[in-house]
Amino acid sequence: MIDAPQVRVVDPKGKHGVYSLEKALYMAESQNLDLVEIAPHANPPVCKIMDYGKYLYEKSKKERESRKKQHQTQLKEIRFRPRTDTHDFEFKTKHAREFLLSGHKVRAYVQFRGRDIIYKNQGMDILARLVEALNEVSKIDQEPRMEGRRMTAILAPLKQK
Repeated sequence: MIDAPQVRVVDPKGKHGVYSLEKALYMAESQNLDLVEIAPHANPPVCKIMDYGKYLYEKSKKERESRKKQHQTQLKEIRFRPRTDTHDFEFKTKHAREFLLSGHKVRAYVQFRGRDIIYKNQGMDILARLVEALNEVSKIDQEPRMEGRRMTAILAPLKQK
């Protein structure tokens, strides 16, 4: 696939020089390796003598490793009711803290059912208490607001040091 008459060759030992394409292919074949074009736009093009299959394998291995190290942030949900008891509130706050410390965002919402909708101020109080309880590990990503029969707030974790 290399079409230049002269190429700069870098061999596995680190030596390099400018050779004709035939000579470079012979050098690669004599070592049972491949001649791979690295910089096609250079003058003359740069080619390297290497095992191309091994190169592709190492490249895919590095990509897999880098994908493993990426952390996908998820949006975890915590549900309250307007008359949620203090023990339940503390229990759910503890779970929200764990989610935030592990790097996830938390959507806390108060679900209003039936005639509960008249207690919007209690829903606002619950979300305000939650934000206050988690202010050392999170910041508000979305202020509490009504969405249909839900009052929703989103908390994001603070940056890790």
